[in-house]
Amino acid sequence: MGVHVRQAAVAEVVIDFPPVNAVPAEGWRELAEALTAAGSDRGTRVVVLAAEGRGFCAGVDIKEMQRAPGHEALLAANRGCAEAFAAVYDCPVPVIAAVHGFCLGGGIGLAGNADLVVAADDATFGLPEVDRGALGAATHLARLVPPQLMRTMVYTCRTVSAPQLHRFGTVLEVVPAARLRAAARAVAEQIAAKDPTVIRRAKESLNGIDPVDVKRSYRFEQGFTFELNLDGAGDSARQRFVEGR
Repeated sequence: MGVHVRQAAVAEVVIDFPPVNAVPAEGWRELAEALTAAGSDRGTRVVVLAAEGRGFCAGVDIKEMQRAPGHEALLAANRGCAEAFAAVYDCPVPVIAAVHGFCLGGGIGLAGNADLVVAADDATFGLPEVDRGALGAATHLARLVPPQLMRTMVYTCRTVSAPQLHRFGTVLEVVPAARLRAAARAVAEQIAAKDPTVIRRAKESLNGIDPVDVKRSYRFEQGFTFELNLDGAGDSARQRFVEGR
């Protein structure tokens, strides 16, 4: 359980928090550290970000938040998410997200900040934040779907499928779940065969021309999560979720 790392030219960082990869606050920090360490190794040419279990990521561990007194768990989870998403974006080499099953909430932050996404044919993507009394990761969803669909998904909490994203061009390839890791690795090996210095400069240059500062815009979104919590709406929504209402 935790974040597993296989260091190599094509490094693998694997999320593993059973049963649904609802990542606890410390887990987000662990993930950020693993991604940073993988990218900092001069022998790394590409990072594949994948997951074990039923789905890629179910977001933050809301039950952990509701068990903890005060706001410490909420603050830790929000800061941890910001660090993990930034670690994907700032990784000096390309990051390929290999997504299966559900990719929700914080999972969108990871996949949306990845350089490219390969998905299993059972993968679905969504932001259930409104139903959880929170806001955030629309910044990253906007990198996966067109603007009005992004707004619809935020307001309604509906999901979209991997084949839909493939039609938008934001998922590179959709494959059977059993072939997901192999498909991600095949693309990674194509990139890893290039001159590593050129690829690192390419990543840096592409980040430099992005029209949106993803780190700043995500922190702006998070401010509304804190406002909802102060208002009481956030805590009420989280409690309804925990109680299954």
